[in-house]
Amino acid sequence: MVDAANGTSSNVVLITGAAGWLGGILASELLSDPKTPNVKLILADIVEPQAPKGSQALTFKADLTNPESIAGLFDTEFGTPDTVYCFHGIMSRGSEDNFDLGLRVNIDSIRYMLEAARTRKTASGELIKFIFTSSLAVYGGPLPHVVDIQTIATPEGAYGMGKLSSELLVNEYSRRGFVDGRILRLPTIVVRPGVPSAATSAFISGIIREPLHGVEAICPVGNGFDSPELDLAAWVASPEITIQNFIIAKHIPKEKFLAHTRVAYLPGFTTTVREELEALATVAGKDALKLITFKDDPTNRRIVSSWPARFNNEYPLSLGFVVDQGGMVPIVQRFKDAVEAGLA
Repeated sequence: MVDAANGTSSNVVLITGAAGWLGGILASELLSDPKTPNVKLILADIVEPQAPKGSQALTFKADLTNPESIAGLFDTEFGTPDTVYCFHGIMSRGSEDNFDLGLRVNIDSIRYMLEAARTRKTASGELIKFIFTSSLAVYGGPLPHVVDIQTIATPEGAYGMGKLSSELLVNEYSRRGFVDGRILRLPTIVVRPGVPSAATSAFISGIIREPLHGVEAICPVGNGFDSPELDLAAWVASPEITIQNFIIAKHIPKEKFLAHTRVAYLPGFTTTVREELEALATVAGKDALKLITFKDDPTNRRIVSSWPARFNNEYPLSLGFVVDQGGMVPIVQRFKDAVEAGLA
């Protein structure tokens, strides 16, 4: 759109789930993205998000399961969004425990978002870019040792089912020319700051985050440091690289995606619970391991172990996405530095 005050072009970006940790960081990082000049932010969540300092932003406490509330986010004083980051959702263990709520939030509300985008065009007459964050939870059942873009998704939990259902909607709305969709299957992001989420994989951050804050962490995998369950592997990425990839996703030409799907899993690397704990000891000393308490949770372990832990990064890297280097130690070190600086 064109900013009437100064005649310059501006970009309008809507972020749902903007009160969450990732949405908040993305909003701040978009301000410095040279490819998104004069950005105007529409930030919405079930609690009112905070606008980044110095931003042009509208913030809304919104019921994202209500079509009228969603429609209002597309009709603000900033005009129609050029890009939508659809981040909101009920996390994995939360949607497993409350199936009906998971359906409303993880499927129905995404369809309402797509319908709102379908009936509008940007100020330049283009389709709205609809960036949907999905999850590795869409995978399950027998899987190849290394997953690639052709691997079929067969979820084994309510969260993965909801995400896959919405992926299909985004794909279909893109195929029909209703939106310009981009579907990002996220690795497990480590280390997440703040309080533990309802995600089944929350412990993967918790066993690093809590000890670095000097508090006890519960590890729901295994019964001690010698447990073979600690070799449970996960596909992970750092917050910094993930946010960078969110912005890259906005700028990928749609022609670069495979003709039949807008899905891309974001690049990551494989680590195990044991390797995480070894990285914690390397960075913070072996005394940090004394803050780990083991309470094996078979349900948690079953869900996490159903997710693939090894991917071929070739396709997402070909799209322009980037990947962490150096494994867990630099990620743990960065988080330790952030804790000591009062930033995490």
